[in-house]
Amino acid sequence: MPLTQSKPDALAKIYAKSLYAEAFASGGRERVEALEGQLEDLLELTRSDKTFNEFLASRVIGAAEREEALKKILGNRIDELLLRFVLVLNRKDRLGHIVAIAAAYDQVVQQQFGRVEVDVISASPLDSGQLAGVRDRLGKALAKEVVVHAYTEPAMIGGVKFRIGDQLIDASVQTSLRKIKDQLGTQGDAAVRGKIDRIVEG
Repeated sequence: MPLTQSKPDALAKIYAKSLYAEAFASGGRERVEALEGQLEDLLELTRSDKTFNEFLASRVIGAAEREEALKKILGNRIDELLLRFVLVLNRKDRLGHIVAIAAAYDQVVQQQFGRVEVDVISASPLDSGQLAGVRDRLGKALAKEVVVHAYTEPAMIGGVKFRIGDQLIDASVQTSLRKIKDQLGTQGDAAVRGKIDRIVEG
């Protein structure tokens, strides 16, 4: 069965904390963040390469055979600590948890370093200056180091959406128009006109 996206469970959190502790003890924040990036690269490989995905999840391939193949595939591509970690997962038949473990590791890093990752979704791509402005404002509002991931959603009319963890903050024009439409249906024209007048006059 191919690997799929999943939320961190108790087992994933245990493995993630173990990896974080060893990475921090042997290389501090720099190594911790390097492993975070390499984990994401590894997941991207599973998403983009169907053969590799199926290879990791296969019940037909034995652990010893897969270990030798993993050493050849990943040996010169990832940190030696992460490679050893992946091999441990293979021996314990836990490679199917790697997506959840990566998500849990990301959560541990965010908590330890006072960092939060925010998805910024807009109708058209934001330039580096706009993203920097968004990052700075969110950082002040959340009192944390903000890492911004930019996405586009062409169906949006305008405005922007923010996703922080499981929470979606929708400030798009589309949502504003939908709210106005709902108000027209529930409050009547007069109430909506009154609100618009107050906005214009204010």
